Amino acid sequence: MKYLKQFGIILILSFAGELLNLLIPLPIPASIWGFALMFVCLQTGFLKLDYVKDTAIFLIEIMPLMFIPAAVGLMESWGIIRAKIIPYLVITVLSTFLVMAAAGKITQAVIRRDRKKACHHE
Repeated sequence: MKYLKQFGIILILSFAGELLNLLIPLPIPASIWGFALMFVCLQTGFLKLDYVKDTAIFLIEIMPLMFIPAAVGLMESWGIIRAKIIPYLVITVLSTFLVMAAAGKITQAVIRRDRKKACHHE
């Protein structure tokens, strides 16, 4: 019963993200709205982590299964993709490195900021 309740909370926030996507004319996917709502609810204490933690861990564990339909779709579209494989590969490699570099820089900045705060509080 606990898992159904937790899954229900996650579904409600996902549905609220769908509603926001319909109501707010911004090019932001509904799933991102849902994640943002979950983040805000957790940060403000409106929603306690224990209310969704177990189901969230389960969903993360089965996440690789969620990519199977996308992979099958890519395989079915191979005839279309094959003609433009070089541009797709270049874009994929470049965007991967850009995301990795940005994530690394942001992580380093956060670590430096936290270290400075820790030094000032001692």
